[in-house]
Amino acid sequence: MPVRPALRAAALSALLTALLAAGCAPGSGGSATAPEPPGVRPQQREVSFESGPDTVHGTFALPPGGGAGLPAALIVSGSGPTDRDGDNPARPDAGTNRNFARVLAAAGVASLRYDKLGSGETGMASRSDGETVGYGVFAQEFADAYAYLAARPEVDPSRLIVLGHSEGALFALNAHGIVEEHPPRALVLAAPPGRRYLDTVDRQLTERIRQAEAAGSLDFAQADETLSDVRYAVARIRDGKGVKELDLPEELNRVFAPAFVPFLRRIDAMDPVELARDLPAGTGTLVLHGTADSQITEGSVDRLMEGMPGAERVDVEGADHVFRMYSDAPGGPVLDSDRRFSPDVEPALRGFVQSELGL
Repeated sequence: MPVRPALRAAALSALLTALLAAGCAPGSGGSATAPEPPGVRPQQREVSFESGPDTVHGTFALPPGGGAGLPAALIVSGSGPTDRDGDNPARPDAGTNRNFARVLAAAGVASLRYDKLGSGETGMASRSDGETVGYGVFAQEFADAYAYLAARPEVDPSRLIVLGHSEGALFALNAHGIVEEHPPRALVLAAPPGRRYLDTVDRQLTERIRQAEAAGSLDFAQADETLSDVRYAVARIRDGKGVKELDLPEELNRVFAPAFVPFLRRIDAMDPVELARDLPAGTGTLVLHGTADSQITEGSVDRLMEGMPGAERVDVEGADHVFRMYSDAPGGPVLDSDRRFSPDVEPALRGFVQSELGL
């Protein structure tokens, strides 16, 4: 592939930052006053566990009164360097997982959320920057986090659930093939992809690039060349090849990082609908989808539901990809910390866990 001329780096960086920031809706406004967080303030403890050569750090949360024999949830983050709380460098105040932990605590459910490799306090752990990391590393982290949660003295290992957000929903769907003991009683899939991983990335990037073209930040040739880079990178990953030879702009390397290509290839091979069809009979499943989510479309969720027609689905009106709310007022985006977590998440999640876990 010939070396391409330099793109408008600032414009491309801005549109990819929007993508990596988990899909802020363009041109929407919000409250200027920091809202109260949802749920209750749980008892929280900083914890760590070993996974292969790595020490993984996390937060174990209990309902305010503590307790023993509690049901518990493993909360799994979305894509990229997203930490235990659901924050990442592009969207540092999303707080998705932290908010889910509070809602669960209010329902009497303990939880564990952790900094997966490449994020938060865990960082790259024992590994060097740029070291190749495959799907198996993250699956092992998931399994070890689940086993750590099941072994906590406060937890009833027969009443475990997995709550996966965005990419984390794929690990939730595959949980029964990853964990060895105490399989989850139920799953919560929050903003789950319903199409193959790289198809979802392609759609998201295409939308952002065309928006930048319409706004004049990229001209037609630059937009077309960027889309060509994206499609060629996807094709090479699916063909078992690398992307280092492509001379991608730095901003696209943030999406198709060469060190994580083995992970991208493996997770892309898992069709969410097939994973859903393979769930063990009787696995209760709740799907949460924000109607203002610009990363996971309604059509994608519709497709996922085809694989599990018995699942419960709640469309959270006005919520974005991290389940924060937008007003209809025009204007530029505001900080996540100024937007409230959707109040409709708590009753949906509480009702589901009470039914599935016997609360």
